[in-house]
Amino acid sequence: MCKSSSWFIGALIGGLVGSALVLLLTPYSGEELKARIKDYADNVQYEVHQAGVEKRLELETQLEHLRSGKA
Repeated sequence: MCKSSSWFIGALIGGLVGSALVLLLTPYSGEELKARIKDYADNVQYEVHQAGVEKRLELETQLEHLRSGKA
């Protein structure tokens, strides 16, 4: 068997074993886990949006400062 095909088979078996272990050992039900993941994703999205708003305000302030000629 060539080296790349044995690597692929090992990765496939490892993925299947890992998936089975996650399903067996996770402390949350499927619905609860989906809700937790959704809450986390929503929180990350909100934080990224807030960071963008803050950075935009900061850059607009700097631009106005530069346009006014006050260095």
